[in-house]
Amino acid sequence: MSEVLLEKPADGIAVVRLNRPEVRNALNLTVRDLLAKHFTDLGNDADTRCIILTGGDKVFAAGADIRDMVDRTPIEVMARRDLWKPIASCPKPVIAAVNGYALGGGCELAMHADIIVAGEGASFGQPEVRIGIMPGAGGTQRLTRAVGKFRAMRMLLTGEPVTARDALAMGLVSEVVADAEVFQTALRIAKTIVSMPPLAVMQIKEVTLAGQDASLEAAMILERKAFQLLFSTTDQKEGMRAFLEKRKPEFRGR
Repeated sequence: MSEVLLEKPADGIAVVRLNRPEVRNALNLTVRDLLAKHFTDLGNDADTRCIILTGGDKVFAAGADIRDMVDRTPIEVMARRDLWKPIASCPKPVIAAVNGYALGGGCELAMHADIIVAGEGASFGQPEVRIGIMPGAGGTQRLTRAVGKFRAMRMLLTGEPVTARDALAMGLVSEVVADAEVFQTALRIAKTIVSMPPLAVMQIKEVTLAGQDASLEAAMILERKAFQLLFSTTDQKEGMRAFLEKRKPEFRGR
């Protein structure tokens, strides 16, 4: 069976599921190749409107596969960097459904998502310093942007994980629910997103991410241009007319 599974539980929704339970979903090269392929394909698939990324009900991903890394050369490690790009640049909303450990590369993988739903028993951390390295897939950058310098530095320099509740308090996750409810909560959110006009959803994600590293003035220009562009869509006309007519809109992605 594949180490990464692709499922389609409902119209417009894809589930990308890590499937290495015997090693707590450690991220080896095969897994990263498969993740890159699935996210590339799903990003280009017109029928896919939202993606749920999960590791199952026991563990999300306990980090990189150390056995796969220990003897790698710097050139070999550098060659792997592009495997994260299809996830980071995916135009479709991504929801991470996190149970159990999300550590090291697993935490970085979750932070590639747009929404993180965590179980009560989940934990998040960047323990790379404990084995003589540092995060290399956004741990020092995405974590700092999410929780601020001082909380991020404590996690990065000590390697100590935080609980789901602490992660929620510091802004690292979107929502914490009972462990048994994580996937269904993520699926409910995905169904809500799928019911929205897809062009507006994609513009919201694109502008939000692009604006994070821009000045406020430049980001506001991006927002205004995207806002204006959506007035050329039939979904904008349908959404506003349905509101005025007190009926449910029928969005078609046009």
